[in-house]
Amino acid sequence: MDWDGYRLVLDLGYATLPRLLTHWPDGAVDAVVITHEHPDHCIDLHGLFRMRFYGHSGGPRLPLYCPPGVLDRISGLEPDVDLHAVFEVHPLPGSYRVGPFDLTGLSLPHYVPNAGIRLQADGITVAYSGDTGPTPVLAELGREADLFIVEATDRDGETGRPTRNLLTSTEAGHWARRAGARRLMLTHFWPGNDRAASLAAAQLAFDGDVLAAEEDLVVMLGTPDH
Repeated sequence: MDWDGYRLVLDLGYATLPRLLTHWPDGAVDAVVITHEHPDHCIDLHGLFRMRFYGHSGGPRLPLYCPPGVLDRISGLEPDVDLHAVFEVHPLPGSYRVGPFDLTGLSLPHYVPNAGIRLQADGITVAYSGDTGPTPVLAELGREADLFIVEATDRDGETGRPTRNLLTSTEAGHWARRAGARRLMLTHFWPGNDRAASLAAAQLAFDGDVLAAEEDLVVMLGTPDH
């Protein structure tokens, strides 16, 4: 997110760093928020670490907001270097003031500690689920959000599992409606899934606009500057 020049990144999974550098070639982000330690949500944090560790001299450390386990996962790739040399770590769940944002991290069910993220600035709210199973906390997380970004994995057999740690597109629409969100963005599509079918399923449960996360998609929020 770019809010009046403040750059905050939500999750850095596979191949996200090259996309970030397309928009911000210097890699100069102001804060990073990681929902959980699975590589598809945090692995390119390692690339950002190396850019800053070897390419930046001096300056403040980069604020990193994440649950336990994220730094341990990345440390396995850099066992001889202290990641705290680059990152100023703040634990999630929790609430913080991050630049122009009020950030709230809420615990959501997954295979590892996982925090859904709610960001508020100038009367605008963006919420992001990360990965999660069905839970009423999603309605709190996305309450009246201008944009609610929700995973829609639609993995075969998921709804029949005794413990749920991922959502379907229909469930994403259901929780966006329960939250009273204005717009829903689906993300975290299972490889090979038909995204048009995912959108159609979510639209049956949610009567607002439904978007699919795509590379280089830009969503304007609030005033034209945002």
